[in-house]
Amino acid sequence: MNFSKSFALCAAIAASAVFAQSQTAPAAEQAAGESLTIIGVGDIMMGLNYPDEKPALPTQDGELTFSEVKDILRDADLTTGNLEGTLLNKGGLPKPCCRVTKKSGNCYCFRSPEHYTKHLLDAGFDYVSVSNNHSGDFGNEGKIGTMRALNEANLAYAGFENSCEQRFLELNGVRYGFASFSVSSGTLTVFNTEKAKKTIAALRDSADIVIVTMHVGAEGSKYTHVTREMEEFLGDKRGNPYEFARLAIDAGADVVFGHGPHVPRAIDLYKGKFIAYSLGNFATSTSVNITGVTGYAPIVKITVDKKTGNFKEGQIYSFIQRGNNGDRKPTRDDKGACIKLMKELTEQDIPEAGVKIADDGKITLK
Repeated sequence: MNFSKSFALCAAIAASAVFAQSQTAPAAEQAAGESLTIIGVGDIMMGLNYPDEKPALPTQDGELTFSEVKDILRDADLTTGNLEGTLLNKGGLPKPCCRVTKKSGNCYCFRSPEHYTKHLLDAGFDYVSVSNNHSGDFGNEGKIGTMRALNEANLAYAGFENSCEQRFLELNGVRYGFASFSVSSGTLTVFNTEKAKKTIAALRDSADIVIVTMHVGAEGSKYTHVTREMEEFLGDKRGNPYEFARLAIDAGADVVFGHGPHVPRAIDLYKGKFIAYSLGNFATSTSVNITGVTGYAPIVKITVDKKTGNFKEGQIYSFIQRGNNGDRKPTRDDKGACIKLMKELTEQDIPEAGVKIADDGKITLK
């Protein structure tokens, strides 16, 4: 990547995001109350403009992608998610496996229109992670395009190695610090534990609330469980989510949101801090498998103490992605499938967790 160009883009988003978002908050809301509400969701990929000759873009230009969830997403002090792929209108160098005539069934290149940032803003997102295995799908140009689009939208992000490794964002009088990690080259990686500790500790020194996201773990419906061991997928090491979440909290994180496995996983509490090991696929309009549990799209909303960052209570909202390929979106699930699964997995995988999930999705301290 052209480091000087990417650094300049990253610096610009840092300045503009803090100013624009802190200035638009109503004065009556500034620093109100003793608690903060924070929402986390999983992977977001809103449509594909690649291949050029066969795009897979949603109808109405994606205006309906978040139509059934935006009321919830907007109803929090802070809303976060994982931007899976790149934002680039055209061009970029696809990764090698996408440039061959006969692609492997495990090769995907995600490139979405830059103006789709408007859908993220309209839905209420304040921060997105760009640290994942698809953020480099279109090389340096794809990363620069992504940063440019997020910059122009005043939408905060972090996760690229050597530029945009962390982010501070002030909203309603609260200073948030973010760092996002994955297992992929070109991003902040969970495998460089010393750098991870230093990055998070630096946030802790200057932020009221520190949020860490991790794109780790094996992928697919067979990998819903937290094993507490190094996970592997397609011959690659995919990290140990249990271990890294604890490392992040020991270094200063108040909240850890996981994604990457494409399925929901258990939740946990460590030293009073909340962990969601995986939030699955949230809004992936095409190309991503959404059959069975891979279509589960939970929204996790937690309340934390404003001074300590400690977890107080939370709520899981159950949604499932439905619709035709290209027009899929999260839709309300009145049967509570996400809640049932995450409750079961938490009881099985983290029986000692200091939190419990009720049948209605309410998360409380034990």
